[in-house]
Amino acid sequence: MGKKHFVELTKEEHKKVLDTLNSKIASKTVKRRCNILIMSDKSAEKPATQEEIAARYDVTTVTIWQTIKDYQIRGLDYVLRPRIHAKPPRSPVVDGEAEAKIVALACGKPPEGFARWTVRLLTERVVELQILDSVGRETIRTTLKKRNLSLT
Repeated sequence: MGKKHFVELTKEEHKKVLDTLNSKIASKTVKRRCNILIMSDKSAEKPATQEEIAARYDVTTVTIWQTIKDYQIRGLDYVLRPRIHAKPPRSPVVDGEAEAKIVALACGKPPEGFARWTVRLLTERVVELQILDSVGRETIRTTLKKRNLSLT
């Protein structure tokens, strides 16, 4: 990792990187990659070292090395594209049907002996009615909050 890596951007590529960097729709990660490419560009006066780039943009040298390697192997278009995952890393616990049942339960009459629903009571009732196999209080709370539903 101590070895310096350089990028040689053509004028068209340099313009494309600057346009992406100044774009309002580009993500923070893509803009960071743009900065890495510009700082390590060999056609500039003196390219910065990986350590200098890492300190300036608060990234690791591995990120810089990987960005430059992607540029050298896969090209500029690959480096500047946002990474979109086909499916989220974790699937949602509550689907639409379960959410509708939870909201209907919360809007209904509270159990006997209670003046109103609490998140803890709702969590117990959801498991008891087998709407979900197991669920945490925070999941119930965020489900209700998403629908602007207050238990008070």
